[in-house]
Amino acid sequence: MTGRLSHPARSDARDNRARILEAAREVFGEEGLGAPVREVARRAGVGPATLYRHFPAKRDLIEAAFADQRRICRTVVRDALADTDPWRGFRSMVERICELHARSRGFAETFMTACPEAFDFAADRERSRREVTELARRARRTGGLGSGFVVDDLALMLMAHRGVLDLPPAHRLTASRRFAAYMIEAFRAASGTDPRSPLPSAPRPRR
Repeated sequence: MTGRLSHPARSDARDNRARILEAAREVFGEEGLGAPVREVARRAGVGPATLYRHFPAKRDLIEAAFADQRRICRTVVRDALADTDPWRGFRSMVERICELHARSRGFAETFMTACPEAFDFAADRERSRREVTELARRARRTGGLGSGFVVDDLALMLMAHRGVLDLPPAHRLTASRRFAAYMIEAFRAASGTDPRSPLPSAPRPRR
């Protein structure tokens, strides 16, 4: 009897965990990391005790909720490094990272600030920094990236990009793509050989 009952219990626990993580991505994505954990529990349809049973601390919930985005972020940088055209890889990285951040306020805040206790996020950033440094070296050597670029410029870019998150959700991706296009033009070497691409459309129609 105990064995038969344990399967539904484990299934319920898995379902609860999945609902909590989905709710956390929604709540933190919309409101940022300052959103209360109780709101996550409410949206997941579970009690606070159930949430804390799965995630004893808020940082545990944050790390688990954005694990997929972290993996995507690492993949973006590695794909850029693997591109046979370093400048094209660099451009793609800027576009994809901006889009990833535009899709979730919570992930953008987590990636940029990395809670002091969230060592995994800090490690991700340090690993990415080394890889971006190598990508930038290659892109400069082939003449696409400006000589004045330093890796910290990407941090400045993402700090400025946070303003996109203040737009209504329907406009964020469009604004993010236009912002990324401006940044690519700013990073580009004056003697770059690739033709300048037209900027993406503005997020809202002109009045």
